[in-house]
Amino acid sequence: MTTKIILSADSTCDLGDKLKDRYHVQYFPLHITLGGRLYTDNVDITPGETFEIYRKTGELPKTSAVNVGEYLERFRQWTQEGFEVIHVNLGSSISSSHENAVQAAKQTGGVHVIDSGNLSSGSGLLVIAAAERIAQGMPAAQVALEVEELREKTHASFIIDTLEFLRAGGRCSTLQELTANLLKIKPCIEVDNRDGSMRLGRKYRGKLESVLLRYTEDKLEEYVGQIDDSRVFITHTPIAAELIELVRDYLREKACFKEILVTDASTTISSHCGPSTLGVLFMTR
Repeated sequence: MTTKIILSADSTCDLGDKLKDRYHVQYFPLHITLGGRLYTDNVDITPGETFEIYRKTGELPKTSAVNVGEYLERFRQWTQEGFEVIHVNLGSSISSSHENAVQAAKQTGGVHVIDSGNLSSGSGLLVIAAAERIAQGMPAAQVALEVEELREKTHASFIIDTLEFLRAGGRCSTLQELTANLLKIKPCIEVDNRDGSMRLGRKYRGKLESVLLRYTEDKLEEYVGQIDDSRVFITHTPIAAELIELVRDYLREKACFKEILVTDASTTISSHCGPSTLGVLFMTR
């Protein structure tokens, strides 16, 4: 008899509702504190609302992990119903969610926790990889093993339009922000797919539309001959629709991906990056 499998992930995997439904993914939302209130990521607060509050008050949201008790409650419910669980976490260097899920899994049994080593739809790519294997009837332990092996083949990066939110969150200095603004610098933030930590990549200069095209071209060239052409994500915080279409049209012209998926970044991810942030995320073979 084939064991039934539940696939779950942190809300920060940024698949969006349609893909979440297509791949039968259960979400564990992270938490957001703002203005003395506690919110649930992308449930009762949106990125646009957090930016609006910041503009009015100067207060940035504080994000917090899913706790052990939350994981434990749902893991136990599923395993008691006869399911094994595959759970994909936000990178372990970014959030304690991974360690909390591991602790809950130890108390439950039948739960396979995967450190995505990534964030946003970089994690989402691994969630989809797990879903495809589950659909093929692969045992849960084998799914977890194969998805973990794909971690270092998952590539996530983003162009940051403004350093204002990184500065407000203590991730860069006021001087760095002023220098970047004066020189019209748009940094590329790259994710280290071993643990999800972030590093500064190339610094681009110019208007956002030209930067996004150069960045996309550079990322495709960086992995030329290695790219898994199954799918690519364009994931973004609130940004002008024409900029999304600009990048999508470029990817269509290159005809290098079978599926181009456009998704909104979660409130948790957006609150650290700021508005008009956009990334192109894909896997290599």
